[in-house]
Amino acid sequence: MTSRTGDLFHVYDTTLRDGAQQEGLNLSVADKLAIARHVDGLGVGFIEGGWPGANPKDTEFFARAREELDLRHARLAAFGATRRAGVAAADDPLVAALRDSGAGVVTLVAKSHDRHVELALRTTLEENLAMVRDTVAHLRAEGQRVFLDAEHFFDGYRDNRDYALEVLRTAFEAGADVAALCDTNGGMLPTWVGDVVGDVVAATGGRVGIHCHNDTGCAVANTLAAVDAGATHVQGTLNGYGERTGNADLVTVVANLELKLGTEVLPAGLLREATRVAHAVAEVTNVPPASRQPYVGTSAFAHKAGLHASAIKVDPFLYQHMDPEGVGNDMRLLVSDMAGRASIELKGRELGFELDAATVQRVTARVKDLEARGFTFEAADASFELLLVEEVEGLRPAYVEVESWRVITETRIAEEAVSEATVKLRAGGARIVVTGEGNGPVNALDSALRQAISQLYPEIVKFELIDYKVRILDQGHGTDAITRVLIETTDGESSWVTVGVGHNVIEASWMALIDSLTFGLRRHDA
Repeated sequence: MTSRTGDLFHVYDTTLRDGAQQEGLNLSVADKLAIARHVDGLGVGFIEGGWPGANPKDTEFFARAREELDLRHARLAAFGATRRAGVAAADDPLVAALRDSGAGVVTLVAKSHDRHVELALRTTLEENLAMVRDTVAHLRAEGQRVFLDAEHFFDGYRDNRDYALEVLRTAFEAGADVAALCDTNGGMLPTWVGDVVGDVVAATGGRVGIHCHNDTGCAVANTLAAVDAGATHVQGTLNGYGERTGNADLVTVVANLELKLGTEVLPAGLLREATRVAHAVAEVTNVPPASRQPYVGTSAFAHKAGLHASAIKVDPFLYQHMDPEGVGNDMRLLVSDMAGRASIELKGRELGFELDAATVQRVTARVKDLEARGFTFEAADASFELLLVEEVEGLRPAYVEVESWRVITETRIAEEAVSEATVKLRAGGARIVVTGEGNGPVNALDSALRQAISQLYPEIVKFELIDYKVRILDQGHGTDAITRVLIETTDGESSWVTVGVGHNVIEASWMALIDSLTFGLRRHDA
């Protein structure tokens, strides 16, 4: 494997700036500081913190970063624009904000498309070159390292190659370390990118970077094509965040470079942190992780078909392109009506059970029967584990004996609806009747259940519902359709998913709640 870590090859993260432009994603300053720490743990070389001076949040981020961020691997970069037309760089307040940000690296966005210069900036091509030259030289004189983001470069190259290249040469002559070619509109394809980057490297002699958007679904492929053509600086975002269809997914880019192309671009061993970092950042952004995300998705190494499981039983690499441990992920066997006996056997082994042939056959038949009635276990490992325990030990784990439950929802004019749930059960040798309130029927049931047994099982204080999904099955039956509910619960260290199926959403939710409670208490040896 060829090592290109350090300053020989740049891995540049722009999650906090370009990624934050994703629709529905709104990061606080505390969020941005937390994400920066996580991304630093991946070992990237640069973290773009935002645009100081352009908005108060980013200005505050850089002020707090000086005191609160202790980055081990990355250097913080401030993003901004070249000076305005007709204004000296030293007198431009936005350039001053970059100067005062405390960041050792400044990434300047500059127009490299002649039509954008004339129509968007409303200035001349000559003045735009002067804006690039003056701003880069000024910041270099102030002791900051400068990268240039050549905005709309590929479109500009097609319309006026000579001018697009002149913008880059001007930046290099003024002291810029890197010129990153931006596919701002995201319309490029890999062979086109490779041809342009190869020409730019030969024509300028400077260090070339790449910044791709995913509008053609080719952001990662375009980035790799640029590297193949000579780019040594790659930009992207964690989890592919970004406006429209997103940016190049930085983890996928890096994993492909290291694992497929044999080019080590992160400090040794840190690629194993990829799954943890990607999921931790997703928690901060409150954007659910994409299960089918390459390398780090929960489904990236998941196997469902019985044929696959039979082969994996012989050799895991018959249906996997790599060892998932290389990116900190795990292989998963999905249990479903497509599963054969090999899937059940392997899944049992994964959960710590050595199943005999009779048990495997019995569990397989039961899974197929339950899934025909609306259950799903491929996403509900916790419910499947409880089923497995029941089959192996002959008794389903139980910490409470439910006698009955009911829910009432009251709505008053001009007021929010309030739900009230009454639960009657036996636990610890006593009969318990508890009433709980919530902002909905399921919340009220959860509240009553917790109140009923929290003294007997104090562990449940740690349990928190973090996701709730409802799907209506057999929709043609209208309001008489079967309902499936998936509930994800966490104890602060890990999470588990349970499933419930019933003739209404409350019945299905109760079933999933009881499974969730049972699984959690069993895990904590209550």
